[in-house]
Amino acid sequence: MCGRYVFFTQRQKAARQLPFGVRDQIDGAERPRYNVAPGTHVPVILHREDADEASFENVWWGYHPHWAGEDAPTPINARAEKVATSKYYSGAFSHHRCLVPADGWYEWLNTDEGKQPHFICRKDRALIWLAGIWSTRQDGEAGLAIITHDARGAARDVHDRMPLALNDDCLEDWLDPHMTDRETIRQLIKPVPAKLITHWAVSKDANRVGNDHAELVEPINPA
Repeated sequence: MCGRYVFFTQRQKAARQLPFGVRDQIDGAERPRYNVAPGTHVPVILHREDADEASFENVWWGYHPHWAGEDAPTPINARAEKVATSKYYSGAFSHHRCLVPADGWYEWLNTDEGKQPHFICRKDRALIWLAGIWSTRQDGEAGLAIITHDARGAARDVHDRMPLALNDDCLEDWLDPHMTDRETIRQLIKPVPAKLITHWAVSKDANRVGNDHAELVEPINPA
């Protein structure tokens, strides 16, 4: 799954890494975030169908389509195995895909001493682009779910699931609002090579959402 991630790279720097233009439509001061949690606004790149280019927008991390009843779930993740076919997600998969920039994410390893948080990232510490879907909620805001799939490479040491981290050469296709055929989308999308993923144990301070500082991602000796 993906229930907590890190994004400390400045948005302008993140946008420069993309092969297409991105407008920044987020107001207010920018700050690095080392413990991004669900149920908050997170910076996301999306390309609305009526817009000339993609844009950075603040999107609520919690997916609840406006047409769903109040008792419908508000998931933070959508499984890759079902996202293209499930009635709850398929419309967003075809029309409302997005990119969630991250410098890495946290996952918890079960040990004899309890759950030990690990920070998972690229070996080269490059920015990671997580695949997401969004839908307009009943309050008119956009709501997000991050797509997950079976863990690959070193990430399997920690958990059996991981967010879908996209390879750089398919980012533009993923965002293209005019690409709506589900099978075509699935064939074009490629994850980051498993060999590029690494992880290390970090302080249990990461367990508390209120903790948000750079030391959270520093390696520790869990013993």
